[in-house]
Amino acid sequence: MKTYEDLVGDGGSDIIGQVTVLGEKLRARLDKIKHKVALMSGKGGVGKSSITANIASCLADRGHKVGILDADLNGPSIAHLLGVGNNVQLKMKDDGLEPGVGHQEIRIMSMDMLLKTADTPVMWTEETDATAVWVSTMESTATRELLADTNWGELDYLLIDMPPGSDRIDNIRSLIPELAGVVEITIPSPLSQHIVTKSITKNNKMKVPIIGLIENMATYVCPHCDKEGKLFAGEDVHKLTKRKEIPYIGKIPFDTRVSQTSGSLFYNEFKDSVTGQAIAAAVDNIEKFITK
Repeated sequence: MKTYEDLVGDGGSDIIGQVTVLGEKLRARLDKIKHKVALMSGKGGVGKSSITANIASCLADRGHKVGILDADLNGPSIAHLLGVGNNVQLKMKDDGLEPGVGHQEIRIMSMDMLLKTADTPVMWTEETDATAVWVSTMESTATRELLADTNWGELDYLLIDMPPGSDRIDNIRSLIPELAGVVEITIPSPLSQHIVTKSITKNNKMKVPIIGLIENMATYVCPHCDKEGKLFAGEDVHKLTKRKEIPYIGKIPFDTRVSQTSGSLFYNEFKDSVTGQAIAAAVDNIEKFITK
């Protein structure tokens, strides 16, 4: 079997031409989107996707055209949160794949929408000995295709729901060099704070703009009396932001109704609640950062 090193030129594959066309298509999509914001946590289980969905809800409520790219390919949840099941009939047109449309007309593209059933796992290869490098390459290619093949149209905001881990920002930054910035998300627990500092450090080294840190589940709030109580033990997150010299842009209490709403997103239904107002305050800070 010959390798590329054994071939004269590109062996007729026209790889350079293919890459050029893909790049032009991606650029054409992104040029229609004003602001691209990534939301990441470093650690799973901190409510990142829920925060992303409700920030999108708040932006849409303010009259913005919003889209969400679910970049968490192996654990996608955005489609479910926005009321778009995996049985949605995606339409392919001449100018690309039409995105799903969720609550408040938010446009979404998620790996979940491409799977046969809700419990179908994402399988990158049937080989059990596939290397991490090979799987990572396939994930990067899939992210590029979801971003470039989707006909997002004109958007004010595209939110990118990142997978856990600080390494995935490399791929997004290479695809979207004009990324407006990232929102880091943590919960008060010492472990979550420990891991999110790694993500912050990497973004600083890569000179990725950090919009700020959101502290999710900072407290819990009673849906009946609006009283707040402590949910996690841990050092004050404000100290972390001061140490890492990044803005503290949101303190969002946990509300049990976040996971219980049906037919709409939490913010859209309970915007006047303590948690709804906290989400709005975080969005205020994100918009202030971007308008600067």
